[in-house]
Amino acid sequence: METVTPFKEVIDEIKGYGGQAVKYCYQCGKCDTFCPWNKVRKFSMRKLIREATFGLTEIEHEEIWRCTTCGRCALKCPREVKQIEDMRALRRMASGYGVFPAAIKPVRGVSSCLEADGNPFGEPKSARADWAKGLNVKTFEEGMEYLYFPGCYLSYDARLKKVAQATAKVLNKAGVDYGILGPKESCCGESIRKTGNEDLFKHLAKENIKTWIDCGVKKIIVSSPHCLHTFKNEYPDFSANFEIIHISQLLFKLIDEGKLEISKEFAKKVTYHDPCYLGRHNGVYDEPREALKKIPGLELSEMPETREDSFCCGMGGGRIWVETPKEDRFVNLRLEQAVDVGAQVLVTTCPYCITNFEDSRLVLNLDEVIEIKDITEVLQEVI
Repeated sequence: METVTPFKEVIDEIKGYGGQAVKYCYQCGKCDTFCPWNKVRKFSMRKLIREATFGLTEIEHEEIWRCTTCGRCALKCPREVKQIEDMRALRRMASGYGVFPAAIKPVRGVSSCLEADGNPFGEPKSARADWAKGLNVKTFEEGMEYLYFPGCYLSYDARLKKVAQATAKVLNKAGVDYGILGPKESCCGESIRKTGNEDLFKHLAKENIKTWIDCGVKKIIVSSPHCLHTFKNEYPDFSANFEIIHISQLLFKLIDEGKLEISKEFAKKVTYHDPCYLGRHNGVYDEPREALKKIPGLELSEMPETREDSFCCGMGGGRIWVETPKEDRFVNLRLEQAVDVGAQVLVTTCPYCITNFEDSRLVLNLDEVIEIKDITEVLQEVI
């Protein structure tokens, strides 16, 4: 057996980047048992943690970039090893040395776009509110109750602009007092932080916080669970405390209070997919389901692996910008679960999930079998 000497310098560096918790791991392997990667290929979080403990991490390999930060292993871990923070620390170390495996190189381009334009697409900031043209969406002014922050994907992506538009129509119908900031907004920074680019995250966060304070923002509606997570749980590190609400939570509240009246049926069999960052990371499970249950004719059917055990779509942790081979796309398994329960529509509440499910629907030739909708798109049809 080969004896390997721990690299103390690397261990100290990993700890310095926030990966101190690797030392708590006693190699039980629960993380590997629950990781969605092991449904499609061999991947060992347990091994990565062990290597980090002894400073033996191979930063030039793609393995440290596979974690989607879904949080399932962290939820099940008996030792609070904090796998997500550990992987972020390893990526910070790798990116600090400029080491990006071939499959991860797109992250460099995304970083440049975020620095220059405040969005991962390299689109002009001036076009950030184009989705709202003709919808009677106001520019946010101090004194309005809510700022609506659609996020990058709903602002620029052709498919997801429809979600932003549906959201605006529903909010208008309910008489919600809200506005948008459009070109003044920048990316929330959640996903780029998960790739290890801490400096860029801090820049984006401080830019947004300053804008909100200057504009008198108090409450923020978000469509993306990733925005929800970072605004609610990470921006307070910069002494920023705003009231953050996900659109699915607000929709249930509006329906429950009678401010949003449902006047039509939605006579289809529906299944709901819990996004990792709305459910496991932030505990929002009931409001989306209860809102759907209020719709006449809608038959809600649950898939296997729901709520805190929800099956990750695979796009978190910066994987949204990385091409995943067809045979490694565990989102395909999730979509098959939806079809197996007889769903005609898969409803979710996350732009990353919608993007991935739409791709999967085409790859699996299921475009005539099942639709993918955001919850706001369903409500838009019945009010």
